[in-house]
This record gives sequence, structure tokens and C-alpha cells, in this order.
Amino acid sequence: MKTQWTKITENLRNSLDSGLYRIWVAPLNADISANGLKLVAPSGFVANWIKRHLLKTIAQAAAPVLGLAAEEIRIDVIAGESQAPQSAASILAGAFPAATQRDLPLATPAPRASATVWRYKFEDFVTGASNSLAVAAARDMCQQGQVRTLFVTSAPGLGKTHLAHAAGQLLSQEARPLNIVYLTAEQFASRYVAAMRAKDLENFKQHLCKADVLLLEDVHFLQRKKAMQEFALAVIKNLQARGSRVIFTSSFTPRQLQDVDSQLASQFCSGIMASMEKPDLEMRREILRRKARTFQISLPDEVCNLVSERLSSDVRQLESCLQSMVFKARLLNSGLTVDMALETMGQYASAESTLDINAIVRLVCESFGLTETQLRSRSRKHEYVQGRNTVFYLARKHTELSLEGIGSALNRRHSTVMRSITQVEQELSRESSEGRQIARAVALIERRCGLSQ
Repeated sequence: MKTQWTKITENLRNSLDSGLYRIWVAPLNADISANGLKLVAPSGFVANWIKRHLLKTIAQAAAPVLGLAAEEIRIDVIAGESQAPQSAASILAGAFPAATQRDLPLATPAPRASATVWRYKFEDFVTGASNSLAVAAARDMCQQGQVRTLFVTSAPGLGKTHLAHAAGQLLSQEARPLNIVYLTAEQFASRYVAAMRAKDLENFKQHLCKADVLLLEDVHFLQRKKAMQEFALAVIKNLQARGSRVIFTSSFTPRQLQDVDSQLASQFCSGIMASMEKPDLEMRREILRRKARTFQISLPDEVCNLVSERLSSDVRQLESCLQSMVFKARLLNSGLTVDMALETMGQYASAESTLDINAIVRLVCESFGLTETQLRSRSRKHEYVQGRNTVFYLARKHTELSLEGIGSALNRRHSTVMRSITQVEQELSRESSEGRQIARAVALIERRCGLSQ
């Protein structure tokens, strides 16, 4: 049994990023029997994260070792007996479900530099015309240059979190230990609610105000949360007054944000504002080359060119496709070939080669069983709203249309589009029942269009 688990972990080590393996897989213990594979995690948090994000990957790694198809393998994940006590934020499942358990492998209970596992470095970041300003500004901040406040905006999957982590990692290497606070806006909201219920807001505020660096992601989640905005404004003003450095990330520019305090929006705009756009062809090639080096595998030019030309939507899909090919190559003990790339990308299907707004509307209607008339109507029926929101989310992610352009396709204002996209992102991050339904629809549409696995 021990030997089998060792072989499975070796497969996982070869298929996962080293940081991902070290944080989530290495601490696991395993019990393999006729009933399947039982994994014992060091805490409930780790067990839940594994269940949500790695079961399929573990099953694929176990399949050749156990002599079964991946779908035949049953995996149970439980927490060990030495589970740490729940934090106040984790108890607020009703108000902010799973808000502190987004897809980031971070130890979040105490926002200090030592509590954050930085997943990315600047050395891993491919820079080009589409992101050069954002990268240069972040590096300048880390090097004690002129930039003290940076606002980075982009569509999903283009590197906002990578850049924030790279900045955190470099800042954590300074000779003088820095108090670095990394939070998503939803984590910020959860902790705010926890502190408010515990009548401990002042201590929470003082804790944040002691930061030398604040990295606050997805600030558009603070829209329409007036009390939290006032609290955030007080913290940010305090930090900037004492010379602390602040990085904000968002899916929208400050000008596009709705229902945000004007003073808070002004603080967002008080430094450098930089957008990150879709990578061009040469950037996509370089992303694949660098990722291949992290896997320690040779990537032939013809394979690199094929994948980078076919997959142009975002960085995640490039890395996902390459990871699938690497995993398959190692299972077969072979190199990467054009045939393997074509076969792997066959999983992406080819009903559509690109997504424009008309294709998105049509595919969403098919996925949700709606007509285009229903989707464009003024009805507030739940299924109509859900379909419209999904259209807006996909259009923001996969087209170059402005918010106004996206809205005009369904006769909606840009403010409605932005609220809808934010709502979808919230449901996806919380993994609510509605979020899972939208995620399945989005994944299906993207697979049909060759844009995701």
C-alpha cells in the first residue's frame, strides 16, 4: 500500500506545480483498500480544498498505479484528529459561505507575510506589450521606487493574482521584515463581518493599519457595501499617510465601478493605474516555453506553435492544456508530439473557433434552454437573469467589447452588465449551487469553443 501511494504521489509531483504539490499533497496520508483511496488531511480546510480542486487529478494519477480507469476510483478525504480550531471568519458560513476558501493556497487566519504562501514570482511572469506597464509599476513598488499605490485591472485569467503574488514574494525577501497583508475583497468582507459581530472592529482596523504593504484583490466586490467601503477608506488613508505600499486588483477600472464611495474611488486612482490585456501570439509561446521548463520537459517548436495559435483566450487555458499533455506524456513515457497535442486539444472540441457576442448568446440559450427573445426580454425570471448574467460574464472574458458594447447586445446599461458580472464572480468564488450551475454552463461552452478543458 505504501509503495502504491508513493507511486501515486510521484505521478502527482510530476503533474502539479511544485508549490501546489508541497502545500496540498505532501501533507496527506493515504489508506488504499478494495473500497478505494482514503486520504487523511491535516485539517478540515485542507480536506475541503482537496475535495473541490484535486480529486480528478488524484484519480488520474492513481489510475495507472491501481490498474483502474480514473472514473472507477473512489476517493474519500477526511480531516485528521489534530484539526485546528475554526477561526471566527470560518464560522460565518451563512453570511459569506466559503469566502475565505477561494482558490488560493493561502494560510489566511492571520494576514502576515509569514502566513502567506506566495505561489508566483516575477521570474515566472511573461511580460509583453499587453502587461508591461502593470509589471513595471509593481517592480518599481517592490524596489522602493516612485510607485506607492497601484491599481491593476484585467479580465479573468490574465495574471492579476500572479502579479500580486509576485509582488508579495519579492517584498517578503527584503532585508527588513515587512508586515505584508494579502486579502481578497471577499476575505476582507468576511473578516469585517466577524470583527463587527465580535464588537472588535477597532482592533481589526489597527491590525490592518500596521501593514507595510496591503495587497487587496477583486475590490469590485466592495460595490454596494457602504459600511465596508467607509472602513476600507479609513484603512487605506491611514496606510498611505504612513507611507505604506498598496496594490489593488479588479475586473473593472475605478471609473467603471458603481455604488462606490467617491473618496474610495479617488484613493484607487491616487497612484498608477494599469490594465492587463490578452497575451499576443509571441507571449503565448513564451508562456508555454517557461511552463514547460518548470515541468522539466522538452517542448518542440511545432507543438508550442500549434497550441499557442489555437488557444488565445487566457493564460490559464494555455497552462491547463500543457499540463494535460505533460501528464499524458509521462504516463506513456514519451515526449510531447504534434499528434499528442492534437489529441489533447480534441478535448476542446471545435463547434466554434472563437466566441463573439452572437455566438455567446446562442450558446447560452442552448445551455439554459432559453430563446433569444426570452434572454433579451425585460423579465426578471430567475432563469432569464441567470442566462443574461452568464452572457455578460463570457463576453467580458472572451471578447474585446466594452461594458457598453456588451450591454447593448441585450439592451442593458453598462452598470447592469458590471453588477451582473460581479454577481457571477461572487457565486463562482463561493461555489454556491447557482455558482456551480453557471460554472458547468461556462465550462461546457468554453469546451465547445476550444477555449478550456
